[in-house]
Amino acid sequence: MKRKNRPVRLWAAAFWLLVWQGASMALAGTTGGRMLLLASPVQALGRLLALAGTGAFWQSVAFSSARILGGFFLACALAAVLSALACRLRWVRELLSPLVAVVKAVPVVSFIILALIFLSSENLSLLISGLMVFPPVYLNLLEGIEHADRQLLEMARVFRVPLGRQLRGIYLPAVLPYFRSAVSLGLGLCWKSGAAAEVIGLPAGSVGEALYTAKVYFQTGDLFAWTAVIVAVSVLSEKLLLRLLDAAVRKAGG
Repeated sequence: MKRKNRPVRLWAAAFWLLVWQGASMALAGTTGGRMLLLASPVQALGRLLALAGTGAFWQSVAFSSARILGGFFLACALAAVLSALACRLRWVRELLSPLVAVVKAVPVVSFIILALIFLSSENLSLLISGLMVFPPVYLNLLEGIEHADRQLLEMARVFRVPLGRQLRGIYLPAVLPYFRSAVSLGLGLCWKSGAAAEVIGLPAGSVGEALYTAKVYFQTGDLFAWTAVIVAVSVLSEKLLLRLLDAAVRKAGG
């Protein structure tokens, strides 16, 4: 039986905010009362509100979102095509197996450094986010296709049901729950890897560049503010896509 994710309790969130505040105040005592090493929650929120009032902030969010989410959708499209081929052709699955294993095992920073040799930093996050998302989406789709009802498929072949109707009536209901799990996992991965690629590649006008600048100048308030932006955009995009997928699952099941 699947357990539903429980919402974060208000008292638990308040506890960790107090811990954060206490740590900030303790470190401030070592720097003459200035919260230089660790900004307080209030300072971080203030910087977030100040940054949100500038056009450069929204341009950076749009720049990074377009590339990171673009990598995610490209990986999903490629995984859908290749997983279908892998189920039909054994040699395709055997050919892709080592590649998927390597991508899963190799640290993302190695791919980032290697990609910088061949790509401009502007498109680095698109490639890296797509690369990190591909394995879980591909493997989940492969699993979903293999769990399609074999009796229904045999009956569809006997009665010569068109491929389009087989996709809608048999494969889609089987695949969508697995794809949902892949989306939930993949969106978190793509934002983490995409942000890391931007911090290393430093494309102008990106969230990663803003994070790096905050680190260099000890602007911990900005560092927390930009981190909160990444988390917020990741969570919002995940909730939106999962809601759309849940609607598709209900429609396919009904």
